[in-house]
Amino acid sequence: MNPEELRYTETHEWVHEENGLVTVGITQYAVDLLKDLVYIELPPVGTPTQAGASFGEIESIKAVSDIYSPVDGEVQEVNQAVIADPQVISRDPYGAGWLIKIRPAPNGRWNRLLTYAEYQHQIAQSG
Repeated sequence: MNPEELRYTETHEWVHEENGLVTVGITQYAVDLLKDLVYIELPPVGTPTQAGASFGEIESIKAVSDIYSPVDGEVQEVNQAVIADPQVISRDPYGAGWLIKIRPAPNGRWNRLLTYAEYQHQIAQSG
């Protein structure tokens, strides 16, 4: 996926909507902050998600970080490849390193999603 065509959360998740599903991953910036990824915990299919709420954790040698949902909905697919080998995320965060796919609730609340330019501005401000 082209990072310039995605939407972003303030907590460094990227979001792509296609065919009624929302694919969620973490940004290259988040990968660079975390460094060596060693473990990821993702919810099973069928788990409800709430915009702004944690749906999993990602662990590196440096830290454990929550991963947040951009949308209310239900988990439809989980990327088993990243559970088996979290380094997939490091190698290809915008492609093979996606995390989950969510079917948004019909009247679900979306977090305020940033454009690529807005997200770049945010990370530049954070230093």
